[in-house]
Amino acid sequence: MTSSTRVKEKPKAATSKMTLAHATAATAKSAPGRRTFFEYRDLGVTDASQGRLRAQTMTAITGMTEPTGWHYHACEGQFVYALKGWADLEFEGGKKVHLKAGESLFIPGGMKHNEIATSADVEILELSVPAKMDTVPCERPAS
Repeated sequence: MTSSTRVKEKPKAATSKMTLAHATAATAKSAPGRRTFFEYRDLGVTDASQGRLRAQTMTAITGMTEPTGWHYHACEGQFVYALKGWADLEFEGGKKVHLKAGESLFIPGGMKHNEIATSADVEILELSVPAKMDTVPCERPAS
């Protein structure tokens, strides 16, 4: 058989414990979160993936009134996708990002950053690997 005619094998047993997750606006449960100005909705992926991945939405309640302060996340990586509105962030090394609806960011675990401001209507899809992601405050890095 050539490589183009090979039959794909079923994924290895490690994924066999994962289950299907389907969330709707009505079934996505409210979840605790890191910031008081966001409402967090759990999309059911943590349980379905056996803790390998977390997916949630963050929707502004009031809009950000002051920067979050410098911090990093203890995880392998964090992916954010702006569904609505905008958010301003700064990263170690001096990079600043104005994230707008339709744009995304991948933030490697341990990368220091600070959320500076958001629109009052910001809504973000956030994924983290693994599902457990701790936030660790830190000093502003030298640029």
